[in-house]
Amino acid sequence: MGRAHAMAFATAARAFDLPVTPALELIADRTEASAAEAAEILGFRRSTANWRTIMADPSIDLVAIAAPNRLHAPIAEAALAAGKPVYCEKPLATTLAEAEAMTAAAGASGLPTAVGYTYLYNPMIALARDLIQSGEIGEVTAFRGIHAEDFMASPDAPFGWRCEPDQAGGALADIGSHIIAMALHLVGEVSEVSGTLQTAHPVRRDAAGAERRVTVDDQMDALVRFAGGATGALAASWIATGRKNQLAFEVTGTRGSIHFTQERFNELKLCRAGGGFTTILAGPEHGAYGAFCPAPGHQLGYNDLKTIEVRAVLQAVLGLPNAALDFAKALRVERVADAIRRSHRERAWIAL
Repeated sequence: MGRAHAMAFATAARAFDLPVTPALELIADRTEASAAEAAEILGFRRSTANWRTIMADPSIDLVAIAAPNRLHAPIAEAALAAGKPVYCEKPLATTLAEAEAMTAAAGASGLPTAVGYTYLYNPMIALARDLIQSGEIGEVTAFRGIHAEDFMASPDAPFGWRCEPDQAGGALADIGSHIIAMALHLVGEVSEVSGTLQTAHPVRRDAAGAERRVTVDDQMDALVRFAGGATGALAASWIATGRKNQLAFEVTGTRGSIHFTQERFNELKLCRAGGGFTTILAGPEHGAYGAFCPAPGHQLGYNDLKTIEVRAVLQAVLGLPNAALDFAKALRVERVADAIRRSHRERAWIAL
């Protein structure tokens, strides 16, 4: 993710007409050697093994956090305290309390913030939102979404930091946050949830071969009710064999439906009442697509979405109109995720 951030900052001012050109000034990593290597590869001017050095440096105008989840809160709060805007990868934090503290710190500082829910910046998602908000599919009655991958599907996949609750939070926090963010972005506030979590592989071996108990979830399923009256279902799994990035949803309305999957993210399928689904191919008429290619059907890639996201981050820092998802908006995702965990523990519907 650090590489994705660096590439996006290096590309943003070339792809878009921005009043500034970002300079990759200082990168932190766990050791002096790894930080120096990363700086050379990614094009940073300087490196350090201590992220606190960044906060004390007056030449730094923006801190981008691409560290493991448990470090999001301390780095973000230190940056805000030092008067620096923050661009943080998702999820915002490992606990709701940390996310609330980060959001409170951001509010008190008055500084711009942004969170890396990259998939929301896809021009096809912008089109889907426009179609929904314009009433093209009528009144929304249901949202069904899933984020499924298979990088932990094998029981032999090693125990790592994602398996530790205080470092990551499981499939719900890691990839489930994406489908929650998508539901909120497209349909609006969630009012109530009923969720269940499952740990399919309760024991994994670490790098040394020792057995470690896994206490985070491998997959999540939840029923939701939206404040606007629609109902829905959300699912997340990192043990979905064969799925590489199935961030997919269907929004059903009284006059039509929309279908999307990130595995074909340059396409959006639209159905109007009385007809079947038609495929809309991404092209230069769809928002930021034209900044990368003047012809339809040639397709954007993941790093292009990250560049679109960084444009929004830079616009936020400069005080320009922007589409950045700030800490307050990202906190909504954490509240839904926390309600799903509570629902699993209490075996009950939880109101937000």
